[in-house]
Amino acid sequence: MGYQSLQACVADLERTGRLIRIEQEVDAHLEAACIARRVFQAAGPAVFFARVKNCAFPMVGNMFGTMERARYIFRDTLEAVGRLVDLRLNPTEVLRRPWRFLSLPRTAWHLLPQDVADGPVMACRTTVSALPRLQSWPDDGGPFITLPLVYTEDPKRPGPWRSNLGMYRIQLTGNQYQTDAEVGMHYQIHRGIGIHHAAAVAKGEKLPVTVHVGGPPALTLAAIMPLPEGMPEIAFAGALGDQRTRLSDGVLVDTDFVLKGFVDPTRRLPEGPFGDHLGYYSLAHDFPVMTVASVHHRRDAIWPFTTVGRPPQEDTMFGALIHELTGPLIPAVLPGVKAVHAVDAAGVHPLLLAIGSERYTPYEKRTSPREILTQANAILGQGQLSLAKYLLIVAGDDNPNLSINDIPAFLHHLLSRIDFRRDLHFQTCTTIDTLDYSSGTMHMGSKLVMAAVGAPRRALSNEVPNLPASLRNPRLVMPGVLAVEGDPIVDHVPTDPRWEGTPLWVVVDDSAFTAATLSNFLWVTFTRSNPAADVHGIDAFIEQKHWGCRGPLVIDARRKPHHAPPLEEDPAVMHRVDALAAPGGPLHGIL
Repeated sequence: MGYQSLQACVADLERTGRLIRIEQEVDAHLEAACIARRVFQAAGPAVFFARVKNCAFPMVGNMFGTMERARYIFRDTLEAVGRLVDLRLNPTEVLRRPWRFLSLPRTAWHLLPQDVADGPVMACRTTVSALPRLQSWPDDGGPFITLPLVYTEDPKRPGPWRSNLGMYRIQLTGNQYQTDAEVGMHYQIHRGIGIHHAAAVAKGEKLPVTVHVGGPPALTLAAIMPLPEGMPEIAFAGALGDQRTRLSDGVLVDTDFVLKGFVDPTRRLPEGPFGDHLGYYSLAHDFPVMTVASVHHRRDAIWPFTTVGRPPQEDTMFGALIHELTGPLIPAVLPGVKAVHAVDAAGVHPLLLAIGSERYTPYEKRTSPREILTQANAILGQGQLSLAKYLLIVAGDDNPNLSINDIPAFLHHLLSRIDFRRDLHFQTCTTIDTLDYSSGTMHMGSKLVMAAVGAPRRALSNEVPNLPASLRNPRLVMPGVLAVEGDPIVDHVPTDPRWEGTPLWVVVDDSAFTAATLSNFLWVTFTRSNPAADVHGIDAFIEQKHWGCRGPLVIDARRKPHHAPPLEEDPAVMHRVDALAAPGGPLHGIL
């Protein structure tokens, strides 16, 4: 039986030792988020803040901070949702093993949203100013809702079956917003709300919006699920939560808070900055403004929140859980593709790994990528996967035991096989993640597909070779990969056979930091480079508009003036959190 409310989930987590309660007053300005991040890094419990400074509402963070806890929250329904996935993959399975699907009618019933007259969230009225003013990082533009459930319907065909429930961050105050009357709404490229916004623009109408906070945990996970167009998130939430999602005039009535209002399609104001999940600030840009008509909450309302930053953070667990649910569907949605991995340590969208198939010409020995290039294009045309900046794809036929989650093994497999004269495929002047500042232009950048098939063509080296004079301080990241400092413009340097065993060089500001951990390497390399501008190569050439290089590939991953600043903690806040972890403090034994 799924949780009927956030209160039921919090009580259960506390009863089972998966949540701790902090009774000392905690400031929502920087301190609460710092605590949540520190507890997450320690693989600690969910944290309930009973007394929030200058606020009447309690807060809860890190609810999904471990996979064990995330699975526990949805323990009663994950199996049923998995059976829906099985049925999508193998429709005949219900005939062969019907007993496995006996619960499907109940699950299908819960897919249907329920129209009601009223509900708990409408019990009390308040104002935007009275809500918890969560600010996660020192240079954020103000307080934000970090787990918002933003509900809209299609202006052309209103109703829950053409609705969208998305997690689009909401800035409560700051910048030019009118206090208690306006909030900022940041939604990124390729998000479902954009379709409804475009329809409102076409009709010249205001777009009704309800922004919810809290409620059954199934709503939170549903809001970030990459569902196919045509399946409303509130239906999936019903299946995941083991209860029909209840609505009243566009309000999800079992949530804890709701802001009712509308977006004027023609009006925008600066939103941000905001410390984001790539590990940098997303800067202030013009985004839609929501005019707030009213704010409501249930009598026992709790304010859930998360905080993001350089991975891993709590949202890493969201991604892992989503992959568990949707990963098996990849071969059905993308024929020939066996697995896709959005690499969390690289900020998710900057780097995708994929294992495909080479089935086109089984009568020939595979020596060059063919079908996996078709599959790469299919991946880059699929929803939010289209925001990927680097896509590294290999043929699973060459090593059936290769795991998509073993990143060192995957890179070793690709680098030992790839031919940089042939196997680099660029897309320029295209879309990338809104939060990625590597190109200097919002939404815009480039992509690079690196494809490799066949037998190994080189043995990767653990030795650091002599480098061109412009490069210095080499550090070995892993076999075949060097982090170096200096000038990356080496396209016309003749190649040297001694460099064959180290085919990838990454030019960075601090080679020791970059090479210290795999996580550092992935974060620096793929968040700080834009392929079309920052990929170079030893002995590079252009032939029939194809760029390649005869020697090592060189990626310039240094900080550039147009990049956003990285996130840094406030030392004074860190000191206050340390005090909570001292003997006798509520976080003692956790931090």
